[in-house]
Amino acid sequence: MRAFVLRARSAPTDSQKLLAAVGQEAHSEIIAHTLMNAIFVAQSHRDDVIVHIVLESTQDFSRTVSFNSNEIRNIGGFHEQALLQKVAQALDASKGMGKEQQRQVAAGISVRTISFEKLVQELAEDYQLFVMDKKGTAIREQAFDANPCFLLTDHIPMPKKSFNSLKRLGAEKISLGPKMLFASQCVVLIHNELDCQ
Repeated sequence: MRAFVLRARSAPTDSQKLLAAVGQEAHSEIIAHTLMNAIFVAQSHRDDVIVHIVLESTQDFSRTVSFNSNEIRNIGGFHEQALLQKVAQALDASKGMGKEQQRQVAAGISVRTISFEKLVQELAEDYQLFVMDKKGTAIREQAFDANPCFLLTDHIPMPKKSFNSLKRLGAEKISLGPKMLFASQCVVLIHNELDCQ
């Protein structure tokens, strides 16, 4: 199973604010583009991919909306609006949840009130963790096991202190080249590299 975690640091956990943030400062379109490139291929979708979107601009708890490609049925379309609508639906379903609770929203879509740090701690038990870094090991020189998990951010870089805690969890730094890329572009290149191995 391939996993991707998008840490959307500026994405609001209020569904209406999220939908209104397309093209605005919070750049919620990054979420849709990353989902699109992580789950879908031409005329189909990928098997064995899970995407966790961690939305961190909140009044109470971060929300992690997870999409499991093996279980998703009808997502309502392939476009930005349809994908963001699914995230918004999950945020609405999470209202009133306490810390570290989970709800199923639709087939293959769930929401949890869990932080990025706690989520990655859990994933570290079953996945080989990788964080994007221009100075990391070139992806073509990196060996991958059956369950790689790639940690990405939106337009706000990962805080320096996060790198230290990720390192303690065994996360390795990998590079996709000398340029800083969008999360959605990273996903395409990662998939391509793993597809060709």
